Amino acid sequence: MNISTNITIFGGTGDLTFRKLLPALYTMFLAGKLPAGSRIVAVGRRDYSDGAYRVLAEDWVKRFSRLPYTEERFADFAQRLVYFRMDLSNQTDYGRLDAFFAQDTVENHLFYLAVAPRYFAVITEGLKRVRGARAGKVMLEKPFGESLDAARTLNEELEGYFGPERIYRIDHYLGKEMVRNIQAIRFANPIFTDVWNARSIEAVQISALEEVGVETRGGYYDASGALKDMVQNHLFQILSIVAMECPGELSSAQMHTGQLDVLRALRPPEEYDICDTLVLGQYEGYREEPLVAADSATETFAAMRLFIDNERWRGTPFYIRTGKKTGVRQMEVSIVFRAPRPGVEPNILIIKIQPTEGVYLQFNIKRPGDTDDLIPAKMDFCQNCNLIHQLNTPEAYERLITACIAGERFWFSQWDQIELSWNYIEGLKRRHREAGLPVLPYAPGSRGPDAAQTLLGRTGRRWYE
Repeated sequence: MNISTNITIFGGTGDLTFRKLLPALYTMFLAGKLPAGSRIVAVGRRDYSDGAYRVLAEDWVKRFSRLPYTEERFADFAQRLVYFRMDLSNQTDYGRLDAFFAQDTVENHLFYLAVAPRYFAVITEGLKRVRGARAGKVMLEKPFGESLDAARTLNEELEGYFGPERIYRIDHYLGKEMVRNIQAIRFANPIFTDVWNARSIEAVQISALEEVGVETRGGYYDASGALKDMVQNHLFQILSIVAMECPGELSSAQMHTGQLDVLRALRPPEEYDICDTLVLGQYEGYREEPLVAADSATETFAAMRLFIDNERWRGTPFYIRTGKKTGVRQMEVSIVFRAPRPGVEPNILIIKIQPTEGVYLQFNIKRPGDTDDLIPAKMDFCQNCNLIHQLNTPEAYERLITACIAGERFWFSQWDQIELSWNYIEGLKRRHREAGLPVLPYAPGSRGPDAAQTLLGRTGRRWYE
């Protein structure tokens, strides 16, 4: 049989595969975005037949597919779905995988590594035993490595085998509708284009807050923390998209260069007063979570004030916060414009990323009646409140898998971005540790430690929600 595109998912029985990847692939199939003649091979250690695995997959697709499930259409999709049992850490099993692929003619390989980072190098070594694998593409989940040194070693191994152009490092936030919309809002609207700078913008806020705690991810999270889990990848990516210069053309190369220039312009950690720069917190009860150390000092909340020392942004603070068990699920970018005079509310543009997708704009009008007083007017556009938009808007994983198949690198993280982010976050953490600053407790349901509010409050600012 001729297989045009063979999508192999390492970690085929994991939560990511069931909740995100299989529903995304099913939706791609319904939308005609899955290549004709393609096959999906789910790889795992559990002893499933193809039929038993398809029954499992069907349940998850029913629950999480963006487009409606039908028994008939899933049956068509399931014909493309097979299960291959193997031990990822057993190198001899990759010979069996090679023999399995050799039964058919596979034109293109796509390997999705939906596993912990410690398996990335193991799988790469194993794929050396699979004919044609080297010419394939590989998709990697974050975190990319467990430290900067580990990330560098891993990158050398991956690029040494696959080459840099065939590695697609996923940051699923880059597939989200409103993250991709940031550039459209900036560059397709003259009302914003010429005021997107320090002369007109007083501050930028990026918030990524979660209602839930670490739940079943305690083992991973306790070795990572909020800075590595969220800031160095997701939120630095958003920061660089918000702050970058307008690219000459919307190409992956120019997008990448623009983002990289922003990260390089971040004021070095050594030049900050760390007490006024970084606040770390841990929600009360975190140490009692499963697989969390009883004496853990891992942060579940982080807030920071950063500066981009270039011509466009010099002097404008960028505030970033992220945390678990904050009583709200919210990811937003708030652009706070300078007030025209004291006592007048500033114009505020809020780009809502999740769970609401949309744009909020606050501007000033005259109060009705015989008065010259100014009052804020508010316009709030919710994109995903419209069913048609919901159905027509691909989920992040749909977008990213489709882009990888097509060879589009526009919305994927590159190694030099990752390396810069690693360096920067490790520098901030080192300064925090050397200053002897504590990881502050905060009550579940609050917006983090009081010091996170003080970070803005001492300059007369507040977090916008």
